[in-house]
Amino acid sequence: MLRFETAGESHGECLVATLTGLPAGVPVSVAGINRELWRRQQGFGRGGRMKIETDTAEIVSGVRHSQTIGSPVAMIIRNRDWKNWTEVLPVESAPDSEEKKKKLTRPRPGHADLAGAVKYGLPEARYVLERASARETTSRVAVGALAKQFLAEFGITVLSHVVQVGTARLERAVTWDEIVALSLKDEVLLGCVDPESEARMKQVVDEAYRTGDTVGGIFEVRAQGLPIGLGSHIAWDTRLDGRLAQAILSIQAVKGVEIGAADEAAHEFGSKVQDTIHYDQADRRFTRGANKAGGLEGGITNGEELIVRGLLKPISTLRRPLMSVDIETKQASEAAYERSDVCVAPAAGVIGEAMVAIVLAGAMLEKFGGDSLKESRRNYDGYIQQVREF
Repeated sequence: MLRFETAGESHGECLVATLTGLPAGVPVSVAGINRELWRRQQGFGRGGRMKIETDTAEIVSGVRHSQTIGSPVAMIIRNRDWKNWTEVLPVESAPDSEEKKKKLTRPRPGHADLAGAVKYGLPEARYVLERASARETTSRVAVGALAKQFLAEFGITVLSHVVQVGTARLERAVTWDEIVALSLKDEVLLGCVDPESEARMKQVVDEAYRTGDTVGGIFEVRAQGLPIGLGSHIAWDTRLDGRLAQAILSIQAVKGVEIGAADEAAHEFGSKVQDTIHYDQADRRFTRGANKAGGLEGGITNGEELIVRGLLKPISTLRRPLMSVDIETKQASEAAYERSDVCVAPAAGVIGEAMVAIVLAGAMLEKFGGDSLKESRRNYDGYIQQVREF
């Protein structure tokens, strides 16, 4: 079973990630991991924190001579901003440490501040926001990069693009080649493949900047090269669609998930929604007339391209704060402001890729097993032959 955990606070010494379950012999590129971390930091609408950090992963166990060795992989990503917080968030209390705390007593609407402080009985929300911060997703992207490198050994690729920012939406179909080209760019604006649509999205973000507001959006994650048969219909928690939905919803600020054409399908008759089934005699494989199911039927991959979207609310920290209540005084007060982003849609897409890749890698290992990549590939090849002979 593939398992991962993350640790670390937004302004702490470092972020930590561990991944257990990768078979031995998977080629690992640290440069590839750092490329994914770089992609997460890009995009118009990001805040000042991204000007401070240059995220790079240090692998401290589980990889030797550029290959996994079967043991847990552990990674560290150091926070450069830590030097400004060493006295605010020390591990051990000092005589004057209480005076140097940057308390957050005015919780932000829409954030974990208040609920977390109440849940843990904390007098203020500093420790809550430090862990609830989307800075935590840096670790997830590092783990997702490893999952991607494992999936690549089977010809599976996971990428994303932005389809909407605020009211500005991409209204045309997108090709896989366009998404690939977008992922290779060394300059990222808003992660949209269409320049005209992206220009409209930028206008929305500009307006949010001007008014001290924030803006949400929709990102789409796609995966190509998946075999038919990942996931299962036999139990609620083995359905791959449910596992993907949970993974995407676990990303900070994501409030909804769509698989395939779910929103469109909710307004149509069944005859307009279901993907017709065909058979390609030359390739000896089943095909579909369309892909409104988004590559999943009954919780199982059907061999088509996987399509998953995440719906982002605007982030909670506003330069023009909303009304709140001070935790200490219980008096009405404007919510606190912490340095933050205005729009995170492109970054959320990269995080979404990571989460989808982790789920898919887990599903691959559940189906094909293997203590080594060689064993996993042998099992995979045998299954693919079985599918061709079906």
